[in-house]
Amino acid sequence: MANKKDMTNNHYTADTRDTPLKDHKIRVLMIAPTPFFADRGCHVKILEEVRALTKRNITVRIVTYHIGRDIEGVDTERIVNIPWYKKLEAGPSIHKYYLDLLLAAKAIKAAIRFKPDIIHAHLHEGVFIGKILQIFIKKPLIADYQGSMTGEMLDHGFVKKKSLSFKFNNWLEKTINKWPQKIIFSSSQAKDFFIANFPGNAEKVVSFIEGTNTEEFHPGYDVTDLRKKLNLDPSKKIVIYLGVLTKYQGIDILISSVPEIISRYKDVHFIIAGFPDVEHYKDVAIRAGASDHITFTGKIKHEEVPLYLNLGDIAVSLKLSQTEANGKIFGYMAVGLPCLVFDTKTNREILGDTGIYAEYDSGPSFVEKLVFLLENETIAKEYGRMARLRVLEKYTWDNTFSNFIDIYEAVLQKSKS
Repeated sequence: MANKKDMTNNHYTADTRDTPLKDHKIRVLMIAPTPFFADRGCHVKILEEVRALTKRNITVRIVTYHIGRDIEGVDTERIVNIPWYKKLEAGPSIHKYYLDLLLAAKAIKAAIRFKPDIIHAHLHEGVFIGKILQIFIKKPLIADYQGSMTGEMLDHGFVKKKSLSFKFNNWLEKTINKWPQKIIFSSSQAKDFFIANFPGNAEKVVSFIEGTNTEEFHPGYDVTDLRKKLNLDPSKKIVIYLGVLTKYQGIDILISSVPEIISRYKDVHFIIAGFPDVEHYKDVAIRAGASDHITFTGKIKHEEVPLYLNLGDIAVSLKLSQTEANGKIFGYMAVGLPCLVFDTKTNREILGDTGIYAEYDSGPSFVEKLVFLLENETIAKEYGRMARLRVLEKYTWDNTFSNFIDIYEAVLQKSKS
């Protein structure tokens, strides 16, 4: 096989050679307990997994919630329509308890028809559903995690540490983690956190860094019409953030920093692209005295993301979670943007020497680094050039997700022995 495995740390590194399966066609039922497709990071990962696996003679069917955008060429089955649930954004919800039971029923019906070889479950809810499905079909279960379930709940403010709810969900997470035959993370930081906090599962945990579609994400798009549409001043440099608008993504820090940045470098404008809570953050910008210097675009279709990124001179991500992946950075890099981020292990693993790092959770440090990049255009462009080369060499979707081939074949072989 073309994938190579470092046995000392369970970290997969994909070779650049293509590795189609020649003698058989693996069938994968992918459980996505989320409103796929909703034009955000986790969903982009799922979509690109399907595309990369399909190229390698693997048949994939997704079961998911009732809402979300259908994507051409992706075999998708949905639960019955729940008219009162329309939440597309990330984060925990009390409604997920009954939605996931409906998704389990849908997965059972789909599996009977589809006859999968592998159950590939996204997120902890997906593994819970996958375990139910294993009662009916005795197939290997693979967990595809972005981070810790209880860690995400804390990040989103859904539970408080030491609360009864936290203790219950922590117990539930420990239980769920015992079920999969293999657990996959998108960063070694998330994997290390998992092993440290959920002992007894280290031998089945692997990690490999994500990537992006470099055929779509690249510099050179004509953004003339988009600049006019957004009424952007051509004399000003553009700092762009594109992703989910939540406190744990650092949006509050970004907005509160704008007045200080403007006082030191006037010829700059900020684009904050994404959802939810756009109106809330517009109000935050008004209260901060920053609204004249920020354009909020609202939700952007995934297909349009490369075009919007080409508007930027500098890209920022102030994500505060230290256990989750940070997939938006790959798009920034592929477009050739210098990337200013907080100094976390996950960000350093992705960017290496091509990133510009502000002190973690520090608005003043972020301001200093950004003003430096604005004042030193040649240096900023060199960081962007190096970041793009790093993506092309290491982090294409096609290269990254070829790792699944070895994982699938290994668990299938073990299940037969």
